[in-house]
Amino acid sequence: MAAVDPEIIAALGTESFQEEFRGPCYSGRFNEDQWEEEFEKIPLFMKKAPSEIDPLKNPELACLQSIIFDDERSPEEQAKIYKNEGNDYFKEKDYKKAVTSYTEGLKKKCADPNLNAVLHTNRAAAQYYMGNFRSALNDAMAARKRKPCHLKAIVRGALCHLELKNYAEAVNWCDDGLQIDSREKTLLEVRAKADKLKRTEQRDMRKAKLKEKKEQNTNKALLQTIKARKVKLVTEAANEEEDSASAGLCKLLNGLSFQNSYGARPSVDDQGRLSWPVLFLYPEYAQSDFISAFHEDSRFIDHLVEMFDELPPWDLEQKYYAGNLEVYFEDEEREELYQVPPKSTLRQVLQHPRCFVKDLTPSFLVCVESSLFSKRYFQARNVQ
Repeated sequence: MAAVDPEIIAALGTESFQEEFRGPCYSGRFNEDQWEEEFEKIPLFMKKAPSEIDPLKNPELACLQSIIFDDERSPEEQAKIYKNEGNDYFKEKDYKKAVTSYTEGLKKKCADPNLNAVLHTNRAAAQYYMGNFRSALNDAMAARKRKPCHLKAIVRGALCHLELKNYAEAVNWCDDGLQIDSREKTLLEVRAKADKLKRTEQRDMRKAKLKEKKEQNTNKALLQTIKARKVKLVTEAANEEEDSASAGLCKLLNGLSFQNSYGARPSVDDQGRLSWPVLFLYPEYAQSDFISAFHEDSRFIDHLVEMFDELPPWDLEQKYYAGNLEVYFEDEEREELYQVPPKSTLRQVLQHPRCFVKDLTPSFLVCVESSLFSKRYFQARNVQ
């Protein structure tokens, strides 16, 4: 820049000289109060790249990106660039973008197996921290195919197997990695934990099998006792051959319906005597009572006396008491009702030719003797 002659300055005067150089400020200058934001807009000083680059809003960054990802570069060079980009996102804990970058690197299909192994391993790490353990494991396996002794891939795969509760596989992966580096801390820790959990799982499986076998033996004994009593159970195989019917009963006993919605089930005591869960229904008031263990040798009248020792709150007319009640069971196939003698035992009633037990829970209707409701209720039904 040429020096200004002092004589010219003296001739014009200081104020005139300064006025000569005053003019509009540079439009692209930095704002002193927002200099950090201004620097962040310059690609060279950016701490974090925007998620989407708009060439109109940020032409410098778009130009730089086009140079970096120039298609004229070799697949290996482009894959490395994406790997480095993914690593930067990984350091920022932006694992989703890291996965995207590693994926783009793998799409270049470069011929370097080591680089591809690293891309798979790094993507596995990002997927792992996102909680996508199955995807992370697939990447770890892919990395080992390209580089069997890649220790980081083995570590990541072992961690994934542990999270997926594949304890035996986790131990195997750890053993493979420890053959490469016997002091690898993560593998030693994962192996110890996986081995302990594997043993616990095996113990629990043994217990579950023993419990299942015990339940099957209990169910078998119960079924034999029921068949010996000639009690008729309602099953899907009821009308089939005897062998099929027995199989249907076993399925019923071993299935969900073995324990009813009340949480009770038939049982056999040490003397081989049955107890049943029994449901009493009071249609007049849409009420019910449930007895979890009605012994087969107990009489109905004894249970009624105990149940109605105090008047129920819904019996406003105070007419429900043991000596004033009638008990019935229903034959759904014939749509017939059979009255139960009060002094009969449950075993005697269940052995009735037309009594069928549904869902392993005998049910009975209870009404007030000779009441207006009973007459109307039974008027349209065939009572035996």
